[in-house]
Amino acid sequence: MQLQLSGSMRSITISSNNGFIELMKIKVAACHISYRTLFHTILFLAFLLPFLFILTALVTLEGVNKCSSFDCFGRRLGPRLLGRVDDSGRLVRDFYKILNDVNTGEIPADLKLPNSFDQLVSDMKNNQYDATTFAFMVRGMMEKFEKEIRDTKFSELMNKHFAASSIPKGIHCLSLRLTDEYSSNAHARKQLPPPELLPVLSDNSYQHFILSTDNILAASVVVTSAVQSSQKPEKIVFHVITDKKTYAGMHSWFALNPASPAIVEVKGVHQFDYLTRENVPVLEAVENQNEIMSYYHGNHVSGANLANTNPHKFASKLQARSPKYISLLNHLRIYIPEMYPNLEKVVFLDDDVVVQRDLSPLWEIDLNGKVNGAVETCRGEDKWVMSKHFRNYFNFSHPLIAAHLDPEECAWAYGMNVFDLRAWRMTDIRETYHSWLRENLKLNLTMWKLGTLPPALIAFRGHVHPIDPSWHMLGLGYQNKTNIGSVKKAAVIHYNGQSKPWLEIGFEHLRPFWRKYVNYSNDFVRNCHILES
Repeated sequence: MQLQLSGSMRSITISSNNGFIELMKIKVAACHISYRTLFHTILFLAFLLPFLFILTALVTLEGVNKCSSFDCFGRRLGPRLLGRVDDSGRLVRDFYKILNDVNTGEIPADLKLPNSFDQLVSDMKNNQYDATTFAFMVRGMMEKFEKEIRDTKFSELMNKHFAASSIPKGIHCLSLRLTDEYSSNAHARKQLPPPELLPVLSDNSYQHFILSTDNILAASVVVTSAVQSSQKPEKIVFHVITDKKTYAGMHSWFALNPASPAIVEVKGVHQFDYLTRENVPVLEAVENQNEIMSYYHGNHVSGANLANTNPHKFASKLQARSPKYISLLNHLRIYIPEMYPNLEKVVFLDDDVVVQRDLSPLWEIDLNGKVNGAVETCRGEDKWVMSKHFRNYFNFSHPLIAAHLDPEECAWAYGMNVFDLRAWRMTDIRETYHSWLRENLKLNLTMWKLGTLPPALIAFRGHVHPIDPSWHMLGLGYQNKTNIGSVKKAAVIHYNGQSKPWLEIGFEHLRPFWRKYVNYSNDFVRNCHILES
């Protein structure tokens, strides 16, 4: 750009650099303009023209829609100054109206839904759909995908239920090999405990634990963890109860792998004189009634209205239909005072727990005349695990339940319980348990569904002494977000739920707390390919 003054100073010419285009020419009358004014005019143009050039370049480079320069600002502000209104607000309102209409309307039956976003875009280009049709297609696709996700979730829960109810190949192998060892190896058949230690089984100066299970590997973890965590392992006595088919294998394990210096007794259900049909008629009915067998072993999806439930409720219903809940081993705890008539105080442990701290202080807890020292499950940091009230276990629409129970009453946990057997023998807990269980069977399980805890919640009402929650941490079998710091501090951790640590569906980050007590160097464990990883 060039600025030229005529010789007479009567005109100013502004032209491009190549000299061919004359941009501006100003003629000045000599009698009307001073040199001072002319100088100021030239100075002003020298500043103005480069700015105009740069502004024009910015507009060209930025484009109309994305520009931020003053020129674009003028373009946007201009229509408003001239009385024109931006249509974007009206377009948004129209779009909302279409969405509302589509949300309340029925998806056309002949509307073909695309299977992917790419196909949706392609169909829109080829068929030139209007906005309403497009909205119906998006809604239809979302509903279709939501249904597929929901169905997949229910299938996953079913598969998980079957996995939780099955016996892993390695654990089944362990039981078979140890049973075979019992028949062929005299050491596997040796008396437990040795004859000279038999008096200890009824000596109340020892710490007596009771464990009822048919899982040999799980039993070994419970016993090993308790012994290794104890400050007085020589004072520990374990009473392991198992069924007839597992007895030989269970006996072999503890005969060949003694938990010294602790003492272990292994007895089968068939070896208890008290457990006759006359004394446990209700449990005979539980195991043999066809409707009950069908409920726990039948098709869990047939007849279920999945449309009116959510995956969380469905998972709870599946857990309630675990076959273990009709197992005599699971109900045996209600007969402990009669099975061990000489014992005064015991700690009952489930087979899916791990002991991480010395439990000796449990025998020093004053239960204040109560029977059952247990952790309450209606309060705690984990609002999913520790939020259980009676309403979570009972059907309060049933008049019998509504008349006798309070839905807001706090529940407590099985799995690690301190039982005062002297106080228990002075109550009618067993009779109350039988009465309610019999009534629920008669009413086709309409008062509650979930196994042994509901009748125990009723039978032990008024007989429970709450103990500190740090003694018993629950939920490691279903709460994937369990706080690891809390796990490390707990005296007993409980893998209640489907994701047991010995199953493939167990949570990997919680499995090491259980795995550390498995003897992977044991020949039977190695030969059954029960691997550490």
